[in-house]
Amino acid sequence: MTMLIGRIGFAIAAPLLLLGCLLTPGKFVSTLSINADRSFSFTYRGEVYANDMEDGIGGLGNGGDSIGEGDENGDAEPASETQASFSNTAMQADAAPARPEDKKRATEAKRRAMAEALSKEAGYRSVSYVGDGKFLIDYAISGVLTHSFLYPFNVDAEIALPFLVVEVRANDSVRVRAPGFANDSDSKSMPGKPDMASKLDGVFTLDTNAEIVSQNNEDGATVVGGRKTIRWRATPLTKDAPSAVLKLAPRAATP
Repeated sequence: MTMLIGRIGFAIAAPLLLLGCLLTPGKFVSTLSINADRSFSFTYRGEVYANDMEDGIGGLGNGGDSIGEGDENGDAEPASETQASFSNTAMQADAAPARPEDKKRATEAKRRAMAEALSKEAGYRSVSYVGDGKFLIDYAISGVLTHSFLYPFNVDAEIALPFLVVEVRANDSVRVRAPGFANDSDSKSMPGKPDMASKLDGVFTLDTNAEIVSQNNEDGATVVGGRKTIRWRATPLTKDAPSAVLKLAPRAATP
């Protein structure tokens, strides 16, 4: 089942990989809180590393049109100003001379443009690029799970393969999976991704007052005052991505 989900995730993200960038966690602390009434909050604080998809797939922003939101007829909307700026920087980087120092300079400019694109998205309290592919991120968002939630996913910055997927199901349940917080064999076999999880070092916590239908942490949940807490440790040796299924309160009937 884990391999199947991984392959499905790759198939969904494949078009983005043609022009995109994979992000992987470094040192981090992340918390997802989901309540039975469907309210939720999510935080990620720590390091993120950028991995340009160049070997066998193509560089960041290389090949194909920019991805934009479609209208009801499926026609692509014009690229946003942020997306246009980022794509221009990316194309300049891809066209950089072959000298290593020039290529590195162009790549660093591309990543600074990515940080700027992310900073314009709701939830990013701070995002900075500190060099050598490393970003420092402070992200926090809250809302109601009326639809599925992914993090990170930013069209302007051309980011693919999110760390966390929260899938709202039709039967009043929610499926949580965090592929970014593990180093599974499927991800190792992806082109351009041989050592992407080598810096993985963090803790992901799921907090809920909903019923836990299933989860894959062998230590189980800690229960305090009606709330259940599950903590997963993420390292380069972690093979199984954190996952859980929660049962929520039935949706209120529409008048």
